[in-house]
Amino acid sequence: MTLRLNDLTLLAAIATGQVGKVGQVYVEGGVEIDGTMRDLMDVAYRMMGDPTHVSHAAAPVEWARRVAHHARSKARHAQASDARQVQFHYDVSDDFYALWLDPKRLYSCAYFRDPGMTLAQAQEAKLDHICRKLMLRSGERFLDIGAGWGGLLMWAAEHYGVSAHGITLSRNQHAHVNRLIEERGLRGRVSMELMDYRELPEDRPYDKIASIGMFEHVGRANMPTYFAKIRRLLKPGGLLMNHGITAGGTRNRQLGSGVGDFIERYIFPGGELQHVSFALETVAEAGLEPLDLENLRPHYGRTLWAWSDGLEAHLTEASRVTRDSVVRAYRLYLAGSAMGFERGWLSLSQILAARPTGDIADGPMRGAQSQFPFNRGYMYGSAR
Repeated sequence: MTLRLNDLTLLAAIATGQVGKVGQVYVEGGVEIDGTMRDLMDVAYRMMGDPTHVSHAAAPVEWARRVAHHARSKARHAQASDARQVQFHYDVSDDFYALWLDPKRLYSCAYFRDPGMTLAQAQEAKLDHICRKLMLRSGERFLDIGAGWGGLLMWAAEHYGVSAHGITLSRNQHAHVNRLIEERGLRGRVSMELMDYRELPEDRPYDKIASIGMFEHVGRANMPTYFAKIRRLLKPGGLLMNHGITAGGTRNRQLGSGVGDFIERYIFPGGELQHVSFALETVAEAGLEPLDLENLRPHYGRTLWAWSDGLEAHLTEASRVTRDSVVRAYRLYLAGSAMGFERGWLSLSQILAARPTGDIADGPMRGAQSQFPFNRGYMYGSAR
């Protein structure tokens, strides 16, 4: 592995482990890399300390930090800001994403149920894992918040017979899914709108709701609003699946060593990390009952390496369909994220929750107050 520097001032950043600064200069053409992304991540790991570490401050200082973080989070996640931030990331180029995602363009953690699965097989296994956890049934109304390129919508409609509705803030994704709906003859069974979750009408609640890789964009300050909205959108007794990236540390709101700043600038502006404990607390405070938590962290590491390898195999084509700076940023982002999940700096949490009915006679056993059977057998038996 060789780094060729065009600016010797970077030696200070390398010496102090500021890998985010090195990454920034690489994206802007000031560093060249000879070697594989896997080799580069081995070097980066040796440069860094623990990027989840946050020094303990005195109570007044910590209180002031929390107030400042909350105010900043609130300001960054107004509806117009969220739309711009989502479009910055997802509307880079559909052709670019198609080079390294699976054929369904599933841009979230796959589920390698069997070790020998390909990425495409593991992504389908993820879709089915989610549908099984949600106990989807024919005729139910199903909502996917942040529906991406429509993989879950199509799978749920075609394999489980639900009436599926999705929303996104990405214009490219919205256009792509509506083309798929027409091509696959799913008009009337699947729909997709360009809409903020806060604008969803509440007059016809849904039987089941999924949010896959979405709540990372919501912002810590808006998490109570987000889950309270989901509760109002969900029928009493209905189920929610919230699948998203969570922090490895309990206190860090982004990764250190300049990594969080790099991601904010080039990849996910407005993205905020929450520890799963905060997510569970917010779910409960919104009036939803957490039922099941599954950590898929190493699955995301493997998913990201598959994406990284896919991009590395198509660098020439990638530079033709988007800017070279975007290709450089994603080379670092995908490989660096893979390392982060493998090392435990990042995690992936699937939280299954219900809106209780309030009637102890409802459900498959006394006191269930939802469709959840309070055992995991139904999730894993006779897997597809």
